[in-house]
Amino acid sequence: MRKIFFFIAFFAMMGMAWSQDDFLAKQYFADGDFEKAVVFYEKLVEKNPRRTEYAQDLVSCYQQLERYINAGDFLRNRLNERNPYPTLLVDLGYNYALQELGKEATIYYDKALNIIQKNPNYGYAIGLRFQNYSLLDLAIQAFKKAMQLNPGLDYNYQLARIYGEQGKIEDMYNAYLNLVSEGKTSKSNILRSIDDFISENAEDPNNISFKKVLLERAQKNPNILWNELLSWLFVQQKQFGSAFRQEKAIYKRIDGNSTMRMEGLGEQALEEQDFDVAKDIFEFIIDNTNDEVTQLNAELHLIDIALNDSKVNLDNVQNTYETLIDKYGYRPQTLQLQVAYAKFLTFKKNDPKPAETLLKNSLDLPLNTRGTAYIKLALGDILVFDKKFNEALIYFSQIQQKLKNDVLGQDARYKVAQTSFYKGDFDWALTQLKVLRGSTSQLIANDAMQLSLLISDNSLEDSTQTALKKYARADFLAYQNKTTEAITALNDILENHKGEKIEDDALFKQAQLLETQKKYEEAQFNYQKIITFYNKGILADDAHFALAELYRKEFKDNIKAREHYEQIIYNYQDSYYFPQARKNFRILRGDAIN
Repeated sequence: MRKIFFFIAFFAMMGMAWSQDDFLAKQYFADGDFEKAVVFYEKLVEKNPRRTEYAQDLVSCYQQLERYINAGDFLRNRLNERNPYPTLLVDLGYNYALQELGKEATIYYDKALNIIQKNPNYGYAIGLRFQNYSLLDLAIQAFKKAMQLNPGLDYNYQLARIYGEQGKIEDMYNAYLNLVSEGKTSKSNILRSIDDFISENAEDPNNISFKKVLLERAQKNPNILWNELLSWLFVQQKQFGSAFRQEKAIYKRIDGNSTMRMEGLGEQALEEQDFDVAKDIFEFIIDNTNDEVTQLNAELHLIDIALNDSKVNLDNVQNTYETLIDKYGYRPQTLQLQVAYAKFLTFKKNDPKPAETLLKNSLDLPLNTRGTAYIKLALGDILVFDKKFNEALIYFSQIQQKLKNDVLGQDARYKVAQTSFYKGDFDWALTQLKVLRGSTSQLIANDAMQLSLLISDNSLEDSTQTALKKYARADFLAYQNKTTEAITALNDILENHKGEKIEDDALFKQAQLLETQKKYEEAQFNYQKIITFYNKGILADDAHFALAELYRKEFKDNIKAREHYEQIIYNYQDSYYFPQARKNFRILRGDAIN
């Protein structure tokens, strides 16, 4: 029995010693201390001759220390063993290359490629080893040779990645398209890989090359896939009219089975404010679908487009809503129409009373939990507009309790905080916002953080909360679409509370409102003031991003836009805007990113 325990203890100690050697070897290697790492790797290789990763790391240590003779001897000994793994030939060739012995290196590279001739299944490992050593042309040879000898092998994905590294963009596109056209991967996977090489600029050489490849394939072998990819390309380039033509071709090819793709395109065009194309798309949907919900959504989008015209006749829009209600009726299936009409009456016509009645009647319909929450959320918004804060809070709280972990529930909680803020109950607002800072919705979490910091910062500085109350009033006026009055109310803060913490919040809010009035120079002045005087404040990244967008979209000054995106990239890595700022910066710089 003692002997058994002795052997158990002995092997446990041996295992611990091996584990410690493994840890130290990797740690020294990662730290670049190759003198120490090589000692441990020599031990590990001796004890574990079959562990290829130890052998590779040992060779790397020798090479880092310029002990090429040791590396060469080790590799040759391995090659003289029975059934050596063929990637050792690549390793030995690379060892010669490091010594600037090109002829010898080529001999072993050729030997590795010849192994593929005998057994194509080694093509992947050999090609990958060439790729790891950045011997990209040889990697291509290895992958292609294996595929030619065994058509069942497919290394197009590896080839595409290499072509991308080499800047052979057209070859890369073709390799990716081979994969998707042969059903070896999904279209979404390919688009993720290609996306980094495509910009908004239709004249970018990468964009032109992709379009050329797709058109060539469409001519040789008509396939709906090429139309879908062309549509995707045109959307990236914000050419929604061209994308619409491709989508119509797709719609005809699938015998008009679904307008889902068309709906998505219309919503994207609307979001990018390409109203003419969006209008054409939604009219096409109305004319070509028999689905009532789809038709109704398209009709509502057409109203949204009409409302973007400052000269629109609101009475005519109201007549359109009433016509739609006569056509589609008050039913659980038309909740989106009921909510849209109620919000129009409230926020556009400043007439909340009939809107309240309409939605309270909607609550009598046979609705599920989410349908009820959807109506109550909209009804709460209208009650807030009408200064019926307590009644609104009841509806928001009911949603919050019913759908605690749902985005609708989190949205309702934010509205509880926002409503409490408007009515001056800052402590309760802060309590709700602290919970929401961990929201699963990044947008809600970001908004909650901004509002909670606004309240807490300005409560500490001013126990009377005078400026904060003024800001809450201005924010509420903005909520009611009383933009001019809100701007005037914010001026009061800027004139009478100079130097206080709330100044940057007032400047930012006012700038946003000025943008809605197309007073871009005045908005620019406010944003710049925040950057100049509050560059350490929580709104500095917001101001940089807003300025960048202003320069890019309104002033058409890409150089200055780039400067502000760059500020976010280098100084505000934890910013909510960081991903979009980085993307926009690279597009404006004309990067081809792999």
